[in-house]
Amino acid sequence: MPCRRRTAAPSAAANRAPFDDRRTSAAIGTLATAFVVGGVATWIALGAGRTARAQLVGPADGAPLMRAPLQVVAPVDIQRYAGIWHEQARLPNRFQKQCAGPVTAEYLPQPDGMVQVLNRCVRPDGNFDEAVGTARVVPVAGQPGAGRLEVRFAPSWLGWLPMVWGDYWILKLDRDYQVALVGTPDREYLWVLSRAPRLEDDALQAELDYAASLGFDTSKVVLTGR
Repeated sequence: MPCRRRTAAPSAAANRAPFDDRRTSAAIGTLATAFVVGGVATWIALGAGRTARAQLVGPADGAPLMRAPLQVVAPVDIQRYAGIWHEQARLPNRFQKQCAGPVTAEYLPQPDGMVQVLNRCVRPDGNFDEAVGTARVVPVAGQPGAGRLEVRFAPSWLGWLPMVWGDYWILKLDRDYQVALVGTPDREYLWVLSRAPRLEDDALQAELDYAASLGFDTSKVVLTGR
């Protein structure tokens, strides 16, 4: 049989176009420019997204996502604040679900600087429900005597646990210590207190309007004894 001669396939190197410095440099420059421009555009887009998120006004009701920190009354004379206060209104909370009638809170300063707290309310069956706790003043830098307290109703031997202490911030207090607005910094709890068993409707509404201006949802307020 005649012998067939095989022709070797040209090598990849043989088929490769000759190297062109100018064309390669231009291509690299184009890619680099595209990368830089694309990166800057992406950075600007991300920055715009962050700005847009920071400027969102909040839910459909227009409530701001970020609210200014609450300020407390300063100074507060605990000795004058002591005594019996009558609850006029509150935001619903789990530990007062059993209260169906008048609610009072009595504060008794102790020799060690703490304050004994006695909360009392009338249940649906007409009986009284009582809770005894302890309050302590929380120092605020630059505000001597600030009305920022913490209250504990757990046993005293648990007092070292931060979680058993709840915030009690005096947000508004008249000069005669006759009406007080008390709340928590997360705006989940709110109370309107007065020395009188029943506060005039206009005076109560003024307290609630002020609370609303601070960001509390006063539409959920329960009016006590009305």
